[in-house]
Amino acid sequence: QVPVAESGGGLVQSGGSLRLSCAAPGFTLDNYAFGWFRQAPGKEREGVSCISTSRGGTTNYADSVKGRFTISRNSAKNTVDLQMNNLKPEDTAIYYCATVLSCLVPLETLDKMLAGPLGQGTQVTVSS
Repeated sequence: QVPVAESGGGLVQSGGSLRLSCAAPGFTLDNYAFGWFRQAPGKEREGVSCISTSRGGTTNYADSVKGRFTISRNSAKNTVDLQMNNLKPEDTAIYYCATVLSCLVPLETLDKMLAGPLGQGTQVTVSS
């Protein structure tokens, strides 16, 4: 299992942007598929985005974030990043990352693909 740590959250106004990073010191992230999840107060955790191993190159997004969020690998920093643009108040949540078994699944079921532990999460708050 790959222990991860998320960073990059914060408070932004509606329409703003944030870039989250998922790091796993000591592990080569290219060898793993990663998912980003979020959990808002009073709601269940949901899959937001997923990226397959570097060999596969597949990305996947929840309908609610398509066209606004972009998942990518930063090989120089050995991180998996989530660029979030045009943020909306409904994006407010704690965001988590983790390794997953596959990205070739509907994002609604990504939780069932968890292959490692979630990190401590990073809070994203979008004000209207």
